[in-house]
Amino acid sequence: MVKRLIIPAIQLAVLTALIALWLPAYAGELSVETDKNRLYEGEVLTLTVKGTTNIDINLNNLFEFDMSSLPSPDIEKVTPEFEILARNQRYNIRTGNGDMVGEITWTYQLAPTTVGELTIPPLTFKDSVSRPLTIEVVDGNPPDQAGANREAFIELTADKAEVYVQEQLILTVRLFFRGNLIRGELSDPEHPNAIIEPLGKQREFFRDRDGVRYRVVERRYAMFPQTPGPLNLPAIRFEGQARDTDGSLKFLRDSASLFEVPVKDVPTEFSGTTWLPATSLTLTESGMPATLNLKTGDNLTRTLSLQASGLPSEALPPLPSSVPDGLRSYPEEPARNTSVGPDGVTSTLTQTSALVPVAAGELLLPAVRIPWWDTESDSEKVAVIPAQTLNVTLADNAGIPASPTTDQDNSFPESRGEADTDNRNHPAHDDRFWQWVSLVLAGIWILTMLAWWKTRKISPRAPAGIETAGNENERAVFEQLLHAAKEGSASTPGLFVTWANLHSPGQGFRSAADVFSVYPETELEAQLRQLQASLFSREQNSEEKYRTTWNGSALVEAIRQARRKMEGSTSKADLPPLYPNNLSVSGQAASGKK
Repeated sequence: MVKRLIIPAIQLAVLTALIALWLPAYAGELSVETDKNRLYEGEVLTLTVKGTTNIDINLNNLFEFDMSSLPSPDIEKVTPEFEILARNQRYNIRTGNGDMVGEITWTYQLAPTTVGELTIPPLTFKDSVSRPLTIEVVDGNPPDQAGANREAFIELTADKAEVYVQEQLILTVRLFFRGNLIRGELSDPEHPNAIIEPLGKQREFFRDRDGVRYRVVERRYAMFPQTPGPLNLPAIRFEGQARDTDGSLKFLRDSASLFEVPVKDVPTEFSGTTWLPATSLTLTESGMPATLNLKTGDNLTRTLSLQASGLPSEALPPLPSSVPDGLRSYPEEPARNTSVGPDGVTSTLTQTSALVPVAAGELLLPAVRIPWWDTESDSEKVAVIPAQTLNVTLADNAGIPASPTTDQDNSFPESRGEADTDNRNHPAHDDRFWQWVSLVLAGIWILTMLAWWKTRKISPRAPAGIETAGNENERAVFEQLLHAAKEGSASTPGLFVTWANLHSPGQGFRSAADVFSVYPETELEAQLRQLQASLFSREQNSEEKYRTTWNGSALVEAIRQARRKMEGSTSKADLPPLYPNNLSVSGQAASGKK
């Protein structure tokens, strides 16, 4: 008997606990109320809706409950005047006169999307209808309080009231809020006609504003407008949730827009070819000898460095690389670097070139001039490296042989007239004499060369240390050449010539054509021409597109094949030329006089 009473009691308790999960509704009351009827733009409104409904619970529908089928008012009617940020609902069950009635409370967080008098239309729930509500939304902040009674607000500032096109504009975004922020989203500035870069990580600190202590999140951005005309940024928006000191959860929301910034076009008086608006720009040089006195064959490493404040490195122009005749230049790929800080962007362009004088005399390095626009003084300035004259003399092992005529003139000036008379009187005798002298000198030269060749074959090998160092240098340059060929670098032809000179000392190659004249390599020559065509295509297209189209595997393989052939070659390429390149003109002149 006792067991029969306990089982129904347990079932009744379970049914009562689950009543709130299923509420088929009948006609009841629906009321609405707000926490405020007047608010400022950016504030959040709390809307509370209450309704009642009769409940019918039985064992057949108890376990068919579906969360997605819970009834709710048609709150979507409040859009587009209000944005629904969050929603919540709770149930309460009461009994009266033998009936079970469910009381439902819905809570919505609404944010106005515009200012003025806004209306929350009548909401319906089953057969119940609420009354409409009128809400006044005021533009701006509360008067004379600068947001002191607001839970969160945004401040936007810029370091300049107007800028030139592509000039840096620093935008500072500060978010002020109260309470313990548990969630928040602060949008970044965007504009289709501006490049925008964040300046480091955000800062967080406290600041008092009109007697109220706020937590502040600060972000800084560098903006570079790309087109002249008025610049209007879309509003910066914030949405979040914070827990108050009493533990209650509150919604924070605000938006702010920057003032219109005029963007000026490039001044007509600017004389440069590349527009460079910056707060400072410097051009420096290193690697040149202090006295500018050189010898043929010396190897210089000249480095030009262009540094600008207020410009990204991509905006810096290539540095001039022209050199005079008699000076070979092997430039490396320019190195670009951009660093950011609270005061903006600082960029550097570094160009390093290997310079080798190959002819004696005075070689004039032209001046390097970079016009730029000083945005602080609003005037054009020019960064200059003055022209420099290199005094190049022949190396110690490169003497100039004197011609027989020159020796006669210097040694026997007093006998010139007599010699001329004798030559006129005995022309045939003198011709035969000089023919015999030439034959004797030629025979002596042939014997000398044969003796040198025989001595070369039996001469002891160079010290191991020197040979190893040379091989290591050749291998290092060869690896650089392979890497440059694989990447499609513009320095590949220069590295190829440098490596060929290391591989075959004494040849004095000046270009790839010189190398191919000694070591014909049809495939490698074709691959280098293809590289030149790709480099031209690179100038006409974007860097990203170029990188996706270049494939250097064929060029790398052609270079490796050429090296294997050169190492196995026993041609005349292994012999140094009879006359060095810098003596070829003198030799031809001497030969002509003979």
